[in-house]
Amino acid sequence: MFTIPEQFSAASKANFESQLALLATLTSKTFEGVEKMVDLNLNVAKASLEESSAAAKQFLTVKDAQEWMALAAAQAQPNAEKALSYGRHLASIASGVQAEFNKAAEAQIAESSRKMLELVDEVTKNAPAGTESAVALMKSAIGNANAGYEQLSKTAKQAADALEANLNNAVGQFTQAAPKAASRASKK
Repeated sequence: MFTIPEQFSAASKANFESQLALLATLTSKTFEGVEKMVDLNLNVAKASLEESSAAAKQFLTVKDAQEWMALAAAQAQPNAEKALSYGRHLASIASGVQAEFNKAAEAQIAESSRKMLELVDEVTKNAPAGTESAVALMKSAIGNANAGYEQLSKTAKQAADALEANLNNAVGQFTQAAPKAASRASKK
């Protein structure tokens, strides 16, 4: 039979190891997200250089202002769409990393809560008579902390979903406005 200090020591060690595992997971997910962003930025930079070179060659062949305006207007729409696509990709990467963080944190909290309740149950098996209300209070506090975290997690997810919806709405409005602006620019 373990003594209470040994039980708390074992629980503290397990909790510390669990937190290290969570930190390792979060670090790994962060690096994966950074790697995806670097890949995206390298691809965008490469494509941008190629397209800029092609556009510069086209602009060098322009003979008058009207032709220059038409070419500039023709470049506006694809460039706006590419910028929106880039923004969507960045948002997607950030959203994916956030989801991975939430998943890892939720698993950590659930495991820690389970272990804490096991420890409380184990310790209270040998508790003196009359401490039932204190044990119930402790279990209630753990349950309330878990409920609070779950609510915070739900609120954070709702905020992320609202941000994504607003971004998609802005992208949609910009996509609709870009052709109109390009056609107005070409008419001038």
